[in-house]
Amino acid sequence: MPLMPYLDCSPVVGARVFLHPSCQIIGDVRIGDDSSVWCNAVLRGDVNHIVIGNCTNVQDLTIGHVSRMAPEKPEGSPLRIGDHVTVGHAVILHGCTIGNECLIGMGSTIMDDVVIPDRVMIGAGSLIPPGKVLQSGMLYVGRPAKALRALTGEEMAYLKDSAEHYKALKDTYLGGQKA
Repeated sequence: MPLMPYLDCSPVVGARVFLHPSCQIIGDVRIGDDSSVWCNAVLRGDVNHIVIGNCTNVQDLTIGHVSRMAPEKPEGSPLRIGDHVTVGHAVILHGCTIGNECLIGMGSTIMDDVVIPDRVMIGAGSLIPPGKVLQSGMLYVGRPAKALRALTGEEMAYLKDSAEHYKALKDTYLGGQKA
């Protein structure tokens, strides 16, 4: 079973969500409607909370975690992911905020207190250092990541299309019929 309580917090899962049997969802984690968490992904909301929006996909081997609350930082660093977000394979998300219609490329690492606004694409293998606030409508790449250029209209449309594709894919897993 991929859902596990931690102390007095149990995961809350919306309607029509696909959780692969090998994923682990632990503690204070809320997952919105039509989202999916894929093979061997881990979302660990033990020392703070994780919120995932609607129609968002968290792909294979991704790790989502948080930073604890402390006197110098009373809210700690929760993990918040918006609607229509694609989180690629083997991504590390730690105590950051990701807006709506974003794509986080495979193998990227997003650190504490990073804010990624709506409609941002992070290239594969990128590293976003702690506390960085990105700009909407941009492609970021590198280690550490830097803004490469503005997204094209086609790329902006692809951000939501990618999430919609994963919504259709998870529906095939839930319903057993090809999309």
